[in-house]
Amino acid sequence: MRYLIAILVMVGVLSTASCARKSKVMRQYDGPAVTQIVVSKSQRKMFLLHQKEVLKSYRVDLGFTPDGHKQFKGDGKTPEGRYFINRRNPRSAFHLSLGISYPNSADIAYAKANERDPGGDIFIHGARRKQDPKGRDWTSGCISVSDKEIEEIWLMVQDDTVIDILP
Repeated sequence: MRYLIAILVMVGVLSTASCARKSKVMRQYDGPAVTQIVVSKSQRKMFLLHQKEVLKSYRVDLGFTPDGHKQFKGDGKTPEGRYFINRRNPRSAFHLSLGISYPNSADIAYAKANERDPGGDIFIHGARRKQDPKGRDWTSGCISVSDKEIEEIWLMVQDDTVIDILP
């Protein structure tokens, strides 16, 4: 009887473990630290750097109005300038996402002088969903990569990493 109970307990533990939600990111990164992210909007490329060495590069999609610096909520532009990675969202609607510190004080002051909202919630995130617009640049101002790529970026990039977004 003890043997039967032990088997039933083991079956219960194993079946519960197999139903547990798996983490979106299971690996670890043990390479050189990413010291800077550079996004070239004109090239639709993002580069992860260690000092001056390019560690990885990615093709990106941008805001639906890609030219120019984001100024106001809803303008569809991706910001330009120097920002920082300031938060992580493991439950993002776009698989995973890393927050960008837009708006900074200059962005806020400009919007306020124009009696507008600067917007916010700008991220590097995973791929488009079925309900998102088709075409090259489709986000509301974010930087999008594939789901596999955001998993890699998530592991490589730490909070407070500088991100320079170039025109």
